[in-house]
Amino acid sequence: MKIEVKKLPRGQVELTIELSVDEYQPFLEQAAKQISETTKIAGFRPGKASFEIIKQKIGLAEIWEKAIEPAIQKTLFAAINENKLITVGAPQVDIVKLAPENSVIYKAKVSLLPQVTLGEFKKIKINPEKIEVKTEEVKNAIERLQKMRAKEILVNRATQKGDKVEIDFETFMGKVPLERGQNQKFPLVIGENTFIPGFEDQLIGLVANQTKEFQLAFPQNYHQKNLAGRQADFKIKMNNVYQLDLPELNDEFAKSLGGFANVSAVEEKINQNLKDEAKFKENQKLEEKIIDALIENSKFEDIPDILIDSETKKMVEELEHNLNHQGLKFEDYLTHLKKSRADLLLDFVPQAIKRVKSAIVIRKIAETENIFATDAEIQTEMKNILAEVGGNPEIEQQIHEPAYKNYLQNILTTRKVIEYLKSVIVK
Repeated sequence: MKIEVKKLPRGQVELTIELSVDEYQPFLEQAAKQISETTKIAGFRPGKASFEIIKQKIGLAEIWEKAIEPAIQKTLFAAINENKLITVGAPQVDIVKLAPENSVIYKAKVSLLPQVTLGEFKKIKINPEKIEVKTEEVKNAIERLQKMRAKEILVNRATQKGDKVEIDFETFMGKVPLERGQNQKFPLVIGENTFIPGFEDQLIGLVANQTKEFQLAFPQNYHQKNLAGRQADFKIKMNNVYQLDLPELNDEFAKSLGGFANVSAVEEKINQNLKDEAKFKENQKLEEKIIDALIENSKFEDIPDILIDSETKKMVEELEHNLNHQGLKFEDYLTHLKKSRADLLLDFVPQAIKRVKSAIVIRKIAETENIFATDAEIQTEMKNILAEVGGNPEIEQQIHEPAYKNYLQNILTTRKVIEYLKSVIVK
């Protein structure tokens, strides 16, 4: 078998593979046997006719065409291994020459897993931010608990900061009603700033059944990009005003929350929860800083388009899944952004490249530092997952599939690499 390897741009190579007639012969015989098993030939039982008989009955050209697919599958795999290529995705194959009694030639274009040259990553040093919970944060959390248990008293007076109100509102831009910019009997607490800045201030001083019209600009960083920074007209009607009477902050209130003897115990628990949440967020930020530093200090070969395309598609699918989980429609989300699915895929390219580079650099560190998930660790993880799914036969079957085991191995190895990096990089 003759193999020529030609390097192409964008992390691809082209293999030109030539098989002599003798090398192709076993595949011809295999193809002839398969044909004999499905074709009636007088005087022979299925699968028993010889190669020569099949050739006379079917023709040599058909046998050659039947043999090409298994020949490519076996010889391409051998050629890739022989040249020690680590490929990603499916190859693109073009048959150059396929004629009886001649050598067979085909070309295969394959994408390669990009090679990375690590910098001196052990010299990278990152300082974690100090975890600190302010007294004000604990106080605000307790106030939120009080508000959740507040008594709502309908009052006949002008609204004040801290009141709960019910309003009808309409939103216009250039005298055109905004899609989903209307609501009736909408509840909000004045001062919690759940609307755009300035909206709740416009409600102070209104009484039940009073109407008001005013203009406000959406913030420049508003999540709906088509509204960000633009001026809008609002029409509102005040329906009801409720005074919120908060429960007194005492031991009785603490006990009503369940399992707390006094207010100090509540404060201690809230402080610990806030600290745990801050630690979790700081850990996420720290891991991202580590990955950013590794990418910055490493040199990557060209990343194949197939990897970037695959990652962008995965990111869009993740977004769609999350929106559906929240009861939102992906199509509505695209409409709000005034973008198509293709636009979103393009927007995700920079982040996809970063995710691909992250995976490559973690894989490289795992190899160089010999960090891998053990079989025992994988089995323990599988047992934990099986315990969580609670005897769902379909999910249990998927968990026992080799592909899922490989998935777990990658996940656990990544975790171990990240923990190793923290031990050598974080001060």
